[in-house]
Amino acid sequence: MKETAIIYYSLANGNTYSIARRIQQQAGGRLIRIETVRPYTGSYDNIVAAGQEEVNRLYCPPLQPADIHWDDIGTVILGTPTWWYTMAPAMRTFLTEHDFHGKIVIPFVTNGGWPGHVMEDIASLIPGSLIRCPLTVTFDVAGKGTIEQSTPDLSEWLQQVRHIVAPESSEHPAAI
Repeated sequence: MKETAIIYYSLANGNTYSIARRIQQQAGGRLIRIETVRPYTGSYDNIVAAGQEEVNRLYCPPLQPADIHWDDIGTVILGTPTWWYTMAPAMRTFLTEHDFHGKIVIPFVTNGGWPGHVMEDIASLIPGSLIRCPLTVTFDVAGKGTIEQSTPDLSEWLQQVRHIVAPESSEHPAAI
């Protein structure tokens, strides 16, 4: 049986990481963090400016090697924050470096109120994949990490994910 991998990029193990971890706790799967070779440094404003410049030129930063046995993975749960209306450049790199043909992909995107066109951009980079249950999670814009969506909506989505990942164990879901 093929494995499930929860592959995410999170600048500081923030909102995207918290959702990825919650998915792992509720649906299982191996948690894999994408990391750039050269980390973003400086003030928040400097990082935002660098991110905007990278997004504008479709830059794909080099990634640190990850222990991924791609042929063993059948379902990929992808998580990325929204950077300037699209995915983080590190996620762009990851998607362009792997062949998703025939894999089930469950994307989730975190944002501060401006989800942009992330889902469309992800889909365009992984032709031949089977995209299921895309989710956009909106957090507060004040940066406090508060989910703006209702917990029942997120709980329902996690049940759908659990059913895709492990259909036999989704009949009696754990409390969220």
